Amino acid sequence: MPKSLIDADRLWNDLMALAAITDPDKPYTRRSFSPLFLKGREWLKARFEETGLTVRLDEAANLIGRLDGAERDAPTIMLGSHSDTVPSGGRFDGPAGVLAALEVVRAMKAAGYTPRHAIEIVDFLAEEPSEYGISCVGSRGMAGVLDDKMLAYTNAAGEKLSDAINRVGGDVAHLDRAWRSDIAGYLELHIEQGVVLQNNKIDLGLVTAIVGITRIEVVFEGAADHAGTTLMEYRKDASLAAAQLMLFVNERANALAARKQGRFVATTGILNIEPNASNVVPGRARLVFDIRAEDHAMIGGFLDALDAQSQAIAERDHVRRTQYNVLSSTKPTICDEHLLDLLKRGAEALGLSTMPLASGAGHDAAFVARIAPSAMLFIPCRDGKSHAPEEWTDKEQVASGAATLFEAVRLLDGQNR
Repeated sequence: MPKSLIDADRLWNDLMALAAITDPDKPYTRRSFSPLFLKGREWLKARFEETGLTVRLDEAANLIGRLDGAERDAPTIMLGSHSDTVPSGGRFDGPAGVLAALEVVRAMKAAGYTPRHAIEIVDFLAEEPSEYGISCVGSRGMAGVLDDKMLAYTNAAGEKLSDAINRVGGDVAHLDRAWRSDIAGYLELHIEQGVVLQNNKIDLGLVTAIVGITRIEVVFEGAADHAGTTLMEYRKDASLAAAQLMLFVNERANALAARKQGRFVATTGILNIEPNASNVVPGRARLVFDIRAEDHAMIGGFLDALDAQSQAIAERDHVRRTQYNVLSSTKPTICDEHLLDLLKRGAEALGLSTMPLASGAGHDAAFVARIAPSAMLFIPCRDGKSHAPEEWTDKEQVASGAATLFEAVRLLDGQNR
């Protein structure tokens, strides 16, 4: 398909129109399960229907637009991403993937191309972390891993996730009907959320893997004492233990990253000190670490070291390590080599440069990969900025990604796996 059949202006205008459905005080915000999120979905539904797609909500409340294929028994080719955002997020994280998929189908129609396989565009429910303490709700539901414990999670108002899914059009009582086993391949376009493509002046990234993410909670208990009357040698300062562990995490993560054996990062994302008063020696410190890597074994080794070091610090500083909890853990997802090859061939046909790289963020593709071959395509974003109002990619970059996506779909549609 000639690149010109992707209507770059139409795709760009759609992105800006969806972005305009936002909390005006916090652009660009459409939190999952909110009235603005539902308004955005109504807008998407109308665009799907205008394109001639059959539109439905599955039992996990994923919005799905379907173009039937010529061969009824052929498995479905699935494209998509998500339309919800983080608070004050950007215009492209999620929506670019959904709307590029829609533009692929529009270009098919413009080219008079009738696919053998059905093509589905999916707006997955709540990919971003939701008020219920869980992300990738819709793709978990489709993959059959949205369990009863998760469904019982509540938001600040006490609403259960199960009730929220039903409220936005799902049917938790029949969630098994959302499970899929008929997908030939899933392709997701996304902004990189990093600077590798920009700094290397590469058009597109072929995502080799989506990192595994483990979050660990550590709590140190010392003694809250008067900051003026308690001599230094008598203190049991929980904040000092926390500070030393933070430094250890940073140093160990840098050492692992320097090995160049795939992406490895670790972050102290939460640090709470109690009683948090200027004239009181801290008696309690709570930390939450976010550890991400392509290689699950590297995470395992890091956690062993974190466990041992946090206990050693506690003993040395005369405090107690009262908690060491794994809050969540997902294994890395390796993207399908065949689909990545199709994306590469599509880019080459358009004269676009590519490079392999890993995704340091989580995506719906990681859960779809549990039930079908899955792969992702990254487009550059300015200065790596994401999850912020300044998030940006150029019109031509989105269009190039959409054109590459179409070429890959056409290649997948024209052959048997």
